[in-house]
Amino acid sequence: MEFMASIGRRLGRRFRSEGGYRELIVLALPLFVSTGSWAIQHFIDRMFLNWYSSAAVAAAMPAGILNFTLVSFFMGTAGYVSTFVAQYFGSGEHRMIGKVVWQGLYIALIAGAALLATAPFSGEIFDLIGHDPAVRAGEAVYFRVLCLGAAPLVASSALSGFFSGIGKTWVIMAANVAATAVNLVLDYMLIFGAAGFPEMGIQGAGIATVVSSCVAFLVYCAVILRPSYNARYRNLAGWRFDPSLFRRLLRYGLPNGTQFFIEVAAFALFVLFVGRLGITELAATNIAFNINTVAFMPMIGLGIAVSVLVGQNLGRDRPDLAQYSAWSGFHLTVYYMGAVAFLYVAFPEIFIAPYAARADAAEFAPIAEMTEVLLKFVAVYCVFDAMNIVFASAIKGAGDTRFVMIAISILSVVALVVPTYLVLFVLDLGIYAGWAVATLFACLMGLMFLFRFLGGKWKSMRVIEEFHGVIPPVMPEGGVEA
Repeated sequence: MEFMASIGRRLGRRFRSEGGYRELIVLALPLFVSTGSWAIQHFIDRMFLNWYSSAAVAAAMPAGILNFTLVSFFMGTAGYVSTFVAQYFGSGEHRMIGKVVWQGLYIALIAGAALLATAPFSGEIFDLIGHDPAVRAGEAVYFRVLCLGAAPLVASSALSGFFSGIGKTWVIMAANVAATAVNLVLDYMLIFGAAGFPEMGIQGAGIATVVSSCVAFLVYCAVILRPSYNARYRNLAGWRFDPSLFRRLLRYGLPNGTQFFIEVAAFALFVLFVGRLGITELAATNIAFNINTVAFMPMIGLGIAVSVLVGQNLGRDRPDLAQYSAWSGFHLTVYYMGAVAFLYVAFPEIFIAPYAARADAAEFAPIAEMTEVLLKFVAVYCVFDAMNIVFASAIKGAGDTRFVMIAISILSVVALVVPTYLVLFVLDLGIYAGWAVATLFACLMGLMFLFRFLGGKWKSMRVIEEFHGVIPPVMPEGGVEA
C-alpha cells in the first residue's frame, strides 16, 4: 500500500508541476483532436474506397503516400516555423514571429509549383512501378488530383506552426475539424455519386482531400489576420521576403524537411514493394497502417506539444524544464500506446469490422485474415513509436535537425529499404517477413532518439538569434487573447 501511495504522490506532483502532465495536456488536447480528426478522415476515406472496390483502396495507399512523400519535404521545411515561433515567443521577441511565418509561406509557393509540374507525369510514374493494371489506373488519377492541393497543405503547415508556437493550439483543432467535416461529406458524395454529384470513385476521394486542404488554409488565414494577433506579432507587416531569416529557416528547416522526406520515402518504398506481391497483400497493408494511424496520429499532437514546450523553455534559457516536459510527454505516450497495443492483439476484429461492413464478403475474407496478423506486428512496435515521437520532437524543438536527418537517412536505407527488398524479392519470404523488417526498423528508431536525447547535446542548441536583456517568463497561456 505504501508503494502505491508513493507512486500516487509522484504522479500527482508530475501532474501539477511546471512542465508536467497538466501543462502538456492543456497544450496537446486540441492537437490530439486535430491529428485525430486527420486520422479519422483518412480512415473513413479508405473505408469508403474499400466499399467502392478493392482495387480503389489498394490504389489509394501507394498514390497517396508517393504524393505525400514529395510534399513532405516542403511540409517539414515550412513546418519548422513552429520551433522558431516557440523560441521567439519564449524569449519575448514577438516582433520576429510574423516575419518567420511569411518565410514559411514562400516555401509553400515553391511546393505548389513543384507538385503541379509533377502531376502530368503520373501515368508514366505508376507504369514504372508496375502494380496490377486494375490498380495502376486509379493510382495515376489519385496522384494527379492530390498534386493540386500541395500549396494550401504546405501553407497550412507553416500557419499551424505559428499557432502551436504561441500555444494557441485550439485554432489548429478548429481548422482540422472543419477540414475533416468537409472531406467526409464530399468523400461520400463524390465517390458514390450522391446528392446529384457524379460517381467519381477514387478521383472523387482526391478532389475531396484537396478541397479540405483549402478549407484548413482559409480557417488559419481568417484567425491569423485578426487585429489582436496582427498587432502583437506583426503578421501583415512581416510579409516582405527576408533573405537572412529565410536562409536561417532553411538551415534548420531543410534537414527537418529532408528527414521527413526520407522517412516517408522509405515507408513509400515499403508499400510499393508490398504492392508487387498482389492486391490482397497491398490492401491488408493499407488497412493495417490506416487502423494504426487512427491511434498513432493523436500522439503526433503530443509530440508537437513536447516540441513547443522544449522550444519555449529553451527560449527562456530553462533546459531543465525542457527536459522535464519531454519526460512527461513520454510517460503519457507509453500509457496510451500500451493500451492500444493490447487492443490490437486482443480485439483486432473491432478495428477491421468497419472495412468489412459493405465490402464483398468473399473478396474481403483473405484481406481481413491477413490484416489481423499484421496488427500484431503493429502492437509490437507501438511503445517504440512513443520513443520516436517524443524524443525526436524534443531534440528537433531545440534545433538538432541535422542529427535527425543523418540518422534517419542511414537507418531507413540499412534497416528498412534494403532488408525489405531482400526478404521479399531475393529470399522470397513473403509479406510477414517484410513486416518483421518494418517492425525492427520502428524499434531501432525509437531507441536511437532516446539515446540522443539522453546525451543532452540538444540542451545548448538554439535556432534564434541571441537577444540581450531581461527575458520575461511567458508560457503558452500568456499569449494574446483569442
